[in-house]
Amino acid sequence: MPGSKRSNAQRLKDSLEDDIINGRRAPGERLDPETLGQQFNVSRTPVREAIQQLVASGLVTVSPKRGTFVAKVGIDQLIEMFEVMAELEGMCGRLAARRISEQELGALRDAHQRCEAAALVGDTDEYYYENEGFHDCIYTASHNTFLASEARQLKQRLKPYRRLQLQVRQRMHNSLSEHQAIFDAIECGDAPRAQQALSDHVLIQGERFSDFVSSVRRMQTPISQTG
Repeated sequence: MPGSKRSNAQRLKDSLEDDIINGRRAPGERLDPETLGQQFNVSRTPVREAIQQLVASGLVTVSPKRGTFVAKVGIDQLIEMFEVMAELEGMCGRLAARRISEQELGALRDAHQRCEAAALVGDTDEYYYENEGFHDCIYTASHNTFLASEARQLKQRLKPYRRLQLQVRQRMHNSLSEHQAIFDAIECGDAPRAQQALSDHVLIQGERFSDFVSSVRRMQTPISQTG
């Protein structure tokens, strides 16, 4: 999603999200809507919409009569959520391999090519958005509205952490290779292979687990404390 096409709320949300996952805003830090509006030169409405999106993804909490705060993130809960996400994505992939239409396959191919274009120029932000489109095509192609709804809802909560993963060295290019394997499996109708490829793509394990934990711990430590 090119920056020029993003709304004020989306740009504000992205900026706050980036600050939080990179430790520039510490867990427990208060976010004052009026200050944010002045800082980003936007009205109250984009600030409110941005905060609502951050609440939905679990990065921010709103406490009645106290205010809005950067959420305190638990690594154990994140890992459990990724385990469930991997199962949901795998199921979507298995059903998509069996049910995808030619039109939907074309849309998935186009989404994959947009991911390739972003990776080619090393644009992790653009890849992040195009990656969302790639996965959403698979949810749609599962032709199971309940499953797709559950997958989208959990993905919304995990979006900032999936974005964080892309900052790990070589992760974007590895992700693209995994997308190719997923697309190939769905295109040829290999349901078990599509399910496994998608599950492995999402699940945090091995070295990726260590890298992710390290990234989240940096996220939880304010930059001013890291020297």
